[in-house]
Amino acid sequence: MDEPPELLEDATMADELKPMPQDWRRALAIVAHPDDLEYGCSAAVAAWTASGREVSYLLVTRGEAGIDGVAPADAAPLRESEQIASAAAVGVHSVEFLGYRDGVVEHGLPLRQDLARAIRAHRPGLVITLNHHDYWGPGSWNSADHRAVGRAVLDAVADAANRWIFPELLVQGYEPWSGVRWIGIAAAPNPTHAVDVTATLDRGVASLSAHRTYLEALSDEPSEQHARSFLESATSEHANRFGGRACVTFELIGEE
Repeated sequence: MDEPPELLEDATMADELKPMPQDWRRALAIVAHPDDLEYGCSAAVAAWTASGREVSYLLVTRGEAGIDGVAPADAAPLRESEQIASAAAVGVHSVEFLGYRDGVVEHGLPLRQDLARAIRAHRPGLVITLNHHDYWGPGSWNSADHRAVGRAVLDAVADAANRWIFPELLVQGYEPWSGVRWIGIAAAPNPTHAVDVTATLDRGVASLSAHRTYLEALSDEPSEQHARSFLESATSEHANRFGGRACVTFELIGEE
């Protein structure tokens, strides 16, 4: 008899987390909004860049619908500049924005093509995205943009490798790229792998704190206090599955 779903989930959660692969030189992180990576995995990015690896960011939107008291036309440049500063805090200096409308991103061919183009241009060995599952965890529904972008990333990795999908990319000079060996899904509800961020947690806090306008609208706490409280909690959540170390977790798809 098959195990009930809840028992299977409990068994998964009890497993030890494996270290993330190290055999790569370039990574491309693709998410929906400014702050997604900072809440999701910037302390891990800091560890990677400190080891000499190259990480680039691609934001599908400019996050213009993310601050209730600031009109989108005013919020977009603020959030874009905060994202660039936030990325720099963890050693990332390539930050691109596709300019899709925040809050209404749809999984479809235009998005898949834009993401496939970016993957062909950057030629990463590792692609990072944010949780694409319906839930963050029990009772916590994920947002439409996160679900759409994450699923489009999974499809675009395959699209980037196939010359017969989006042949117009070939005309534009983007040759197929089949070198993505892994996709790491940050903040997934059932992680399988992790990165030790004991030495880079402070850089992760600085990176999240750089979203000052957004954090001030989100919380009454000072931005650095909010960032530290959140990240200390998040990176300790699965420490017991990773040798007691503070860690950023991923669901890993790809080679073992």
